[in-house]
Amino acid sequence: MMTKKRALVCGAGGFIGGHLVNRLQTEGYWVRGVDVKQNEYGNDKADEFLIADLTYPDAAKNAVEGGFDEVYQLAADMGGAGYIFTGENDAAVMHNSALCNLNVLHAAQLSGVKKIFYSSSACMYPEYNQLDPNNPKCAEDSAYPAAPDSEYGWEKLFSERLYLAYQRNLGIEVKVARFHNIFGPKGTWRGGKEKAPAAMCRKVAEAEDGGTIEVWGDGQQTRSFLYIDECLEGVRRLMESDFSGPVNIGSEEMISINDFAKLAIEISGKNLSIKNIPGPQGVRGRNSDNELIATKLSWRPSKSLKEGMEKTYSWISAQVNQNK
Repeated sequence: MMTKKRALVCGAGGFIGGHLVNRLQTEGYWVRGVDVKQNEYGNDKADEFLIADLTYPDAAKNAVEGGFDEVYQLAADMGGAGYIFTGENDAAVMHNSALCNLNVLHAAQLSGVKKIFYSSSACMYPEYNQLDPNNPKCAEDSAYPAAPDSEYGWEKLFSERLYLAYQRNLGIEVKVARFHNIFGPKGTWRGGKEKAPAAMCRKVAEAEDGGTIEVWGDGQQTRSFLYIDECLEGVRRLMESDFSGPVNIGSEEMISINDFAKLAIEISGKNLSIKNIPGPQGVRGRNSDNELIATKLSWRPSKSLKEGMEKTYSWISAQVNQNK
């Protein structure tokens, strides 16, 4: 009888981590999840779940105990624009996320883990290439000279280099992906750490028909958003490949934030107007560049933004109604 492959998912209590645990399970893996908290929406079917703070070296050492074929390191201190761009959480974001990476990577290497995945972010791209909302430049080789627009982005850039240095010097195989705004059901949708798609769905779901929703900035800033299932497909293809990255995992379907709000309103069937107000908005334009992933992994995401938003709105709308 074949023994099951073993995977460790760090950050399994989070949105992407919870979905990743389930994906690995469907592929026949034995999965241990680890996080400082349980998955908020029960979206976690791990064979074993450890509540542990990976900013402590011993917690990371315990997490990798027992031997693993693959480690997925998604644990980080993060949130949406309201958390990342105010500047009030910079010390915590950099300190906590860097420690998670230092500890998990070191523990994995010492315990003989063969392969480790690290989730970086499009936030590490230079701000100077993202000033024109219609023509952002986010090809992987545009990362330097470095000038991320947030401390979150600087920490991601440092950690990418950390993983690649471990690969060069210590022989552990690493895979690095730069995520671009991953969204979907069963993620944070209120409380200040939610990302734009969840926040937009929540605002629309809570609004009375004929009312108004508020959108930060002038609404002309652009982004692309990738549905969770597509993200996981990209991650798994990267892990099975002989390519280390860093590589973008994102959608090339760019949209302005006001048009994104209109999409959420259209899906809801409500008649709502948009009021643009001052608020944190990050770079002016950002869009995934998928040439490298198409070349290296012969794959591009295929789901439309609308398809993913319909599923996400449906879930968040149900959450809002339950919590009334």
